[in-house]
Amino acid sequence: MTLRREAFLDRVKERGEYDSLQEAERAARVVLALLGAHLVGEVRAQLAARLPEDFALILLNALQSAEPLPPERFVRATAAWIEGATEQTAAWDVSAVLSTAADAAGDDLLGQILLQLPAGYDLLFGRPQPA
Repeated sequence: MTLRREAFLDRVKERGEYDSLQEAERAARVVLALLGAHLVGEVRAQLAARLPEDFALILLNALQSAEPLPPERFVRATAAWIEGATEQTAAWDVSAVLSTAADAAGDDLLGQILLQLPAGYDLLFGRPQPA
């Protein structure tokens, strides 16, 4: 089921404790573009199908990353794209967006997403996996 744009942004705003929907949207755009660069094939298409349309397009139109970034570099890359961000605030942004995307994805799809990513992303999605 696709989340409505307002519902998606409301959840990101709440989890990120942003003052405005604009801040939540900025975080969502950056994080989903970076995530889209890391996912391929059917998994990327399935996640996109569960996101609001404009965010689905950001995910699908991302240029493929040469190699997936480890989680800490993903956070650093997010900080580089958000004006005034620090690694601490970027970690917050990543967590707010990815945990909301994880809810939209559901457990089965999230499991497939995590298989495409380096170890440690389960924590960014707010879904720690048993070792």
